[in-house]
Amino acid sequence: MTSAGTIEDAKGPAELRLALRQMLGEDIVLSETEEMLRFCRDWHGDVTSGTVAVIRPRSTQQVAAAVKACRELGLSIVPQGGNTGLVLGAIPDAPERQVVLSLSRMNRIRKIDPADFSAVVESGCILSELKDAIAKMGMFFPLALGAQGSCQIGGNVSTNAGGVNVLRYGMTRELVLGLEVVLPDGSILEGLSTLRKDNRGIDLKQLFIGAEGTLGIITAVSVKLTPYPDHVATALLGLASLEDAIKLYRRARRDCCDLMSAFEFMPPLAFTLAQEAMPDLPIPISAEYPAYVLMEISGSGLIDIDDLMQRFLEGVMEEGLVLDGTIAASQTQARNLWLIREGMNEGQAKRGTHMRTDISVPLSQLASFVEEAEKAVSEALPGAVSVSYGHVGDGNVHLNVLPPAGSTPEERIQLIYRAKTVVNEVLDRYTGSISAEHGIGRLKRPDFDARLPASRRKLLTALKHAVDPEMIMNPGCQLRF
Repeated sequence: MTSAGTIEDAKGPAELRLALRQMLGEDIVLSETEEMLRFCRDWHGDVTSGTVAVIRPRSTQQVAAAVKACRELGLSIVPQGGNTGLVLGAIPDAPERQVVLSLSRMNRIRKIDPADFSAVVESGCILSELKDAIAKMGMFFPLALGAQGSCQIGGNVSTNAGGVNVLRYGMTRELVLGLEVVLPDGSILEGLSTLRKDNRGIDLKQLFIGAEGTLGIITAVSVKLTPYPDHVATALLGLASLEDAIKLYRRARRDCCDLMSAFEFMPPLAFTLAQEAMPDLPIPISAEYPAYVLMEISGSGLIDIDDLMQRFLEGVMEEGLVLDGTIAASQTQARNLWLIREGMNEGQAKRGTHMRTDISVPLSQLASFVEEAEKAVSEALPGAVSVSYGHVGDGNVHLNVLPPAGSTPEERIQLIYRAKTVVNEVLDRYTGSISAEHGIGRLKRPDFDARLPASRRKLLTALKHAVDPEMIMNPGCQLRF
């Protein structure tokens, strides 16, 4: 850490900003309040903070220089990608002693290698732009998120993002082959290997995937690719219950094997919420069924995906497991079906601040968990509306709670706190996880801390002290050490 004299020489935010500009350059450091504001506000606009400065490096070497400068000045660093996270992991919580380090300028795709089924990309590359560039070369990167037009690959890796394709391709962790990371002392860990098999001891890249910037700053990623799935079948199905949706998933998992790429559960309210966000969005199925599934199977080469979907649905409809359904006849229709799923999230946002969760429980217990948790919310918070939906195939449910219309901001805050407590009490009985895919950040830190076993806490604390002894990397995120 810097000497006491150096800290005293630059003790105020204005002096610290000046020192950073002198050390790193005017082009690298943003210091005007209005310029910095968008880096200090969460994606939904619920929380606004502040920062000493925003550092925007253009290279890994400039990231390393920034880390060394911040250490010298006694500043801690909050790494930030596209700032689309939902748990405040990239928002400062000590504005007078923290800087935001934005990777947005480091957005080059260094290499796409179809022969090796791999790509190397800098952290600031927007996910959708990466996917599009890869698709032009006949390849596919399967990470798929609602925020993919804004989120960045470095943030996806740092939070171990999930998304709609997890049941086939796995979490982000399973798509990463190697990492380049700037460590808390300013040194660079160079590990951009594209090897599929490398068993030379502990796999160090795994330390940084899901660490949310608490151990270092990911500056580049090597990822695995697959052949582009140019045959896709998408269906929206009406069912009698969530329990039937889970039965349908098990059946689809057996009959469609690994060709099933998405299996999303939605309640009837999804259609209302989607049309509140997108009034012209067509709804091609009756909204009278208790449960809905958005299912997709995909593949490439010699497989007849359309025939597989037709034969599968004929069987489950004859048995009465599926009550109604529609299969997209074009890419436009398929996109409209997915817009229902995406529009549902926008519709919830239009109703104001609400409780968001990303819970996971064993698949066999998903239906009973949702039923019990929604009942507990209804009893504890009359007038609140539960909206449960998610990625059935991986046991992940987003059980959100919308306060009654007309609630004041203070009432919303109180309701959200109470709803979180009620849902987590039910979740604990199911030995589930409070974070299936969003991470911990600052928002979930108290709940994470309260449920952390002593043995795991000991290992996490030892790891943090070993890698970041001066505690400059995203302090306050995940745990307070």
